[in-house]
Amino acid sequence: MVMKMNGLAFTGLAAAALAAAGTVTAGTSEAAAVPQRSNAQQCALVSEQLQVTSAQPDARTQLFADYGDTSGEWVGADSTYSVPLKDGSVAWLFSDTILGTVVDGAVDMDTMGFINNSFVLERGGVLTETITGGTPAAPEGIVGPPAEDSWYWLGDGYAAPNGELHVGLNRYARFGPGQWDWGWEQTSIATIDTRSWRVKKVASVPPVTDVQWTSWYDRFGGKTYLYGVDDQGALKQAHVARVPGHDISRVDKWEYWNGTSWTRNAADSAPIQDNVANEYSVTQFRDGYLMVTQDTSEAFSNRIVAYTSCSPTGPFANQTELFRTPETGLWGSYGDPNMFTYNAHVHPHLSDDDDLLISYNVNTFDNEHVFDDVTIYRPRFWTVTVA
Repeated sequence: MVMKMNGLAFTGLAAAALAAAGTVTAGTSEAAAVPQRSNAQQCALVSEQLQVTSAQPDARTQLFADYGDTSGEWVGADSTYSVPLKDGSVAWLFSDTILGTVVDGAVDMDTMGFINNSFVLERGGVLTETITGGTPAAPEGIVGPPAEDSWYWLGDGYAAPNGELHVGLNRYARFGPGQWDWGWEQTSIATIDTRSWRVKKVASVPPVTDVQWTSWYDRFGGKTYLYGVDDQGALKQAHVARVPGHDISRVDKWEYWNGTSWTRNAADSAPIQDNVANEYSVTQFRDGYLMVTQDTSEAFSNRIVAYTSCSPTGPFANQTELFRTPETGLWGSYGDPNMFTYNAHVHPHLSDDDDLLISYNVNTFDNEHVFDDVTIYRPRFWTVTVA
């Protein structure tokens, strides 16, 4: 069992490396240029460069560390999306997840499990429960493998007014025995009953393009916007679609931004921004929109940056460095060249005006190290104040 779980863990680490640096090409098509559009935007947000007045680690880092050390269930994970639910609780959405108990700062390998997705529930500021599929004796991901040698990693989630939780899924599969013989196949949207935490349905997004439509979901102006990434390896580009109403699983109703207007033809989707991560955020901010992402213009960057726009479709400009992740590389807090960070985004419902709560993930190319030192593979949170 342990060897099987470690093999899955390596797959997760490899995926994180792709997210951070784009060292392996995930897609098959050539990247398109971001369409040139007028920068004469009419909102105050873009008229001046954002200024960072404070960037500090946030107490939520310790909240998850304490939960991982004591829950006997969730030890650590990546992705780290948060969705406020109808009853006032928060669902934290994770991809590759280490389960088990912690002894002297390491995972007890007799209790260790590894699954590809999980939730942690927060109620009243307290992390209360780990949600998985399967059984307590044999846990599985909330959304189980679609077929042998395949799995789902979670993207963002969206809570509809009827209480359903829609969650983006990226399906990956192995196509050979080699270390890198696996890749992305398709995006789907899972609809989950938040009373039973069981999957009601999974709607597949036709894989017309290489865009993975799971990076970010949000509600703007009466429509629900869906942001994705075209991951071509060294270059990752943001795309945007939208759907009327709240049911993002109605993929037949999606409209795609083609650079100038909305179209029902997914093949015409055009990139809106270069050098984003696989996970990023686009949120309403002041009188415009704020994109927060890891800077993927350079390999294994530790830079978390923001862009501003007057429109949810861009153009996004005025890059501002928000902070640098302290764990990265030989000169980082671990003193380990194998350490890297990835997939930063904002949690808008936990942010306050100009104080942005931002999470990111930490990982290592030393596959066993995440089990020997449980502090590594856990979310980090920073509060960044901008003026």
